[in-house]
Amino acid sequence: MTTPLLEIEDLHARVKEKEIINGFNLTINEGEVHAIMGPNGAGKSTLSNVLTGKPGYEITSGSVRYKGYDLLKLSPEERAHEGIFLCMQYPVEIPGVPTATFLKHAVNAVRKHNQQPELDTMEFLKMLKEEGKKLGIDSEMMKRPLNVGFSGGEKKRLETLQMCILKPRLSILDEADSGLDIDALKVVAEGVNSLRDKERSLLVITHYQRLLNYIVPDFVHVFADGHIVRSGDKKLALELEEKGYAGFVKEN
Repeated sequence: MTTPLLEIEDLHARVKEKEIINGFNLTINEGEVHAIMGPNGAGKSTLSNVLTGKPGYEITSGSVRYKGYDLLKLSPEERAHEGIFLCMQYPVEIPGVPTATFLKHAVNAVRKHNQQPELDTMEFLKMLKEEGKKLGIDSEMMKRPLNVGFSGGEKKRLETLQMCILKPRLSILDEADSGLDIDALKVVAEGVNSLRDKERSLLVITHYQRLLNYIVPDFVHVFADGHIVRSGDKKLALELEEKGYAGFVKEN
């Protein structure tokens, strides 16, 4: 039997004594695309932060296994080295650090972890130019400090570029369509779709069905009250677009 890429069992997590994730279960196999949809406050972003190891979240029970081993024992850096990538809803600005420099260090850190030779400057810049061209990112943008003064669309294109050059095994897209117009959304989706193969998997977290017109999921899950309350195929996303989330959220 093939080991799932990601297996979450009865996960409970809280922030400052408030339980946000409550009995969450999900299995993602290699090559699968899963979409999680839900209302504000359901715990979607908390889930992405827990999986990537962001400090401030307490796991009270449950387990998360990635490639067969205990993910929760790994540091955020180790998780990134092992191929988990988070496309953030609000990418962080890092003044003083040129974008190209940041990306080169990120790529070589992963290559070093995987016992691959590091790319020299010319090799890296050639790859960066090729991948950036596909996403409409020019070389001048690569010289600017990371995300400083970037528009929402530019930040999302850059996040997608990072995915394309790092080639993670599990990409988590947290509201990747936030702040994007239709043209930018199509470009980002094309970049994300270029990573789809039999080994790499995607976890797409979104409020809206429109992103799923371009990144078509194999499975759609409704996330409400801290856990998955219903699962289905892409037709479920269309149902949510029409009817909303009211029928899935408990009244206080």
